[in-house]
Amino acid sequence: MAENACLIVEDSPMMRQLLVFALSRIRNLSVVEADDGVDALKKLAAGKFDIIITDINMPIMDGLKLIKRIRSDAIHHEVPIMIITTEGAQEDRQKALQLGADCYITKPIQAPQVISKVKELLAID
Repeated sequence: MAENACLIVEDSPMMRQLLVFALSRIRNLSVVEADDGVDALKKLAAGKFDIIITDINMPIMDGLKLIKRIRSDAIHHEVPIMIITTEGAQEDRQKALQLGADCYITKPIQAPQVISKVKELLAID
């Protein structure tokens, strides 16, 4: 079975660790970490990913700018993007989804919820 690659973009090392740990339960999923949007763009330039999980509030380049960049990138414009953020306001959610995010989860997260969403977006069981 082919391996799927996931890019986690999150400036909090603890949150990244939590996501990596949760996603380690999905078979055939490799995880790459980026600590902000600029780091994520470097990783995207170096490889292909099947799903991107990003925070919104990050230094240097936030998640919304990152989504905009990904959606205008010929290689990654189709990649599912999941947002995991503390921003629970309806306008933040709408803006993210308008920019092209596929799903929006507010923190604190539940590992089973993240795992099932990732599986759903990757169409794996």
